[in-house]
Amino acid sequence: MFKKFVNGCVRVINRWLPDPFLFAVILSIVVFLGGMLATGLGPVDMLAAWGNASGFWNLLSFSMQMALVLVLGSAMASAKICKRALGSIASLARDNRSAILITTFVSVICCWLNWGFGLIAGALLAKEIARRVRTVDYPLLIASAYSGFVIWHAGLSGSIPLDLVSGKTFSETVYQAPITQTVFHPVNLIMCGIILLLMPVINYAMHPEEGHVICIDPSLLTDEAERTYKKETPAEKIEHSKVLWFILVVACFAYIVYYFIKNGFTLGLNIVNFIFLSLGILLHGDLRKYVDAIGDAAGGAAGILLQFPFYAGIMGMMIAGNESGTSLASVISNFFVSISNKTTFPMLSFLAAGIVNFFVPSGGGQWAVQGPIMMPAGRALGVGDGLTAMAVAWGDQWTNMVQPFWALPALGVAGLSARDVMGYLVIVLLFTGIVACGGFLLWPLLS
Repeated sequence: MFKKFVNGCVRVINRWLPDPFLFAVILSIVVFLGGMLATGLGPVDMLAAWGNASGFWNLLSFSMQMALVLVLGSAMASAKICKRALGSIASLARDNRSAILITTFVSVICCWLNWGFGLIAGALLAKEIARRVRTVDYPLLIASAYSGFVIWHAGLSGSIPLDLVSGKTFSETVYQAPITQTVFHPVNLIMCGIILLLMPVINYAMHPEEGHVICIDPSLLTDEAERTYKKETPAEKIEHSKVLWFILVVACFAYIVYYFIKNGFTLGLNIVNFIFLSLGILLHGDLRKYVDAIGDAAGGAAGILLQFPFYAGIMGMMIAGNESGTSLASVISNFFVSISNKTTFPMLSFLAAGIVNFFVPSGGGQWAVQGPIMMPAGRALGVGDGLTAMAVAWGDQWTNMVQPFWALPALGVAGLSARDVMGYLVIVLLFTGIVACGGFLLWPLLS
């Protein structure tokens, strides 16, 4: 029965799930038509709302921030010292059980710290473990490495909670919450802790029986040859200068210390990115090597750069209002208010965000689309800004397990396709969904 269920999910997704960029285009068309129906605005008005500075180009700064989260985290994971650390962790795996448990546990922690770092570090760790434990099911091992991504938006690099720290404006209303009411709220930490402790066990419980295991030849897991550098010309010597590297490292960490002295423990996207930039430069130990690491990681940000302007355009159309102030976002917001109360609204927001994530597989893009809907609705019901935002954040990360847009970096490192890991990730989806629903029913009671 389980195999039939998993295979059915794979067939549906492979048949009906096109490239995420096409989803952005389709959703733009749907919102364009829905906006006209909800507001009575004409096509020219909606087209203007889509393409103007408050629409299509409204997320340029945020797009750059999100691209840097991925690129800086990936570049840091590729540092030789990080790879050695992963090798040391991999040496702890002695059998199939410890291989899955360690991979999942480490992946969850790394993705909570920084999702870009976690995606790459988890895949690299899985490869190192596969070299040592030759009887482990390789697709399950890679699925375990990716499963940690289900926690990213509840962690230190979560775009929605970090964006809310300095205040986010939707329809001229400012929504704001400190990090203590989002990432470091007790209920959020409890949900993360449950997933950290139980998901490794659940992943191992899915390990196939002997005879059905898909192993991989360790000889196929060789890494690309490390770059060699010449230091013959004055330019090459300057590029590898330890003096310049040291000055930059000192300057970066001096600013980080200054920032926290001045602002206290207040995190935002900019300071999180600055920390990972500084750590990446430090760990690579060479400015030329770091430049090349950034170049290697930059290709992974292509989807962000292409899709975010379309999500911004969707946001522009959703908040475009008629003379009475009615917009598509306000209509949807009022609907959620009508079917919810203070206790059920966060859970319903989580489930709605999970559905939207199939169409908008990006935390920042989803925030642009759903923020104008959920935040006003939450305010109207007396739900705190931080709680509403985290419900959207959890829904976004939740269905990433079966929307493989963000799995592509890990799958690329592993040499697998989404079809190979999708069946295992359906179970991860069900487990984390139960945890999140329970958490978001509990959270309002403690607020």
